[in-house]
Amino acid sequence: MSTPNEDPAPPRLPLDQAALRAAIIRPGALWHDLTVVTSTGSTNTDLAARATYPAEPAPEGAVLIAEEQRQGRGRMGRTWVSPPRSSLMFSVLLRPAEVPPARRGWVPLLAGVAAATAVRQVTGVPATLKWPNDLLVADRKLAGILAEQSGDAIVVGLGLNVSTTRDELPAPTDGARPATSLWLEHATGLDRGALLAELLGEFESRYQAWRRADPPGDPETSGLQRAYLDLSATIGRDVRVERPGGRVTTGRAVGLDPDGQLIVETPGGREAVSAGDVRHLR
Repeated sequence: MSTPNEDPAPPRLPLDQAALRAAIIRPGALWHDLTVVTSTGSTNTDLAARATYPAEPAPEGAVLIAEEQRQGRGRMGRTWVSPPRSSLMFSVLLRPAEVPPARRGWVPLLAGVAAATAVRQVTGVPATLKWPNDLLVADRKLAGILAEQSGDAIVVGLGLNVSTTRDELPAPTDGARPATSLWLEHATGLDRGALLAELLGEFESRYQAWRRADPPGDPETSGLQRAYLDLSATIGRDVRVERPGGRVTTGRAVGLDPDGQLIVETPGGREAVSAGDVRHLR
């Protein structure tokens, strides 16, 4: 196991909006608008409001990035807060109208594949995926994903620790895994702009293949399911899943169903889990 980086964090440069727009916005591309703000409450909340504007709902392909989030949200009512310019914190707006509603559970998984792939390519850090929404490095949490419905749109938010130091990371609570950052994991590069451009490119490629699959949203023919399984830290492990309503499922995670649900082999048979807080058991 590598030793966490204890050196002082490098300078935290602001993101270059013009350079990012030039890198990802082009005719016929998914991304048509990109905005960087100095500070906001929550990028998910802001984009969700834009998605349902009565006069002019925002179209698919908007990207909102914040250098600081004061009220960043994660799953299960958790918060995501980090020092200004120390992380990537952004949301994207999607409208996958041609994909059946049941198959849209793959959206946060798709975001995870894009993020883990970009992290590996740009920084050399071997990120993996914990179902349904976390990026890990050796069971330490590097990033979280939150997908929310807003009218007929889906807003996907991602928070990824880049140069966050150990003292700046939140202490783990309720048995959760400790957090980490690219800096602590000895990343070969910490250029947030390069990482974000790569991530959005990966997201667009995966998303377009998934929505244009035959049938639309099919995780197998689009290659999404294989890509997710190749990056998964959950499949093949014993897990404890705390499900909504207080129900707990314990067993071996053996795969994903066509709707992105986690299949858990329990003493009483296989169960499909659509939502819950997963704990990897040693």
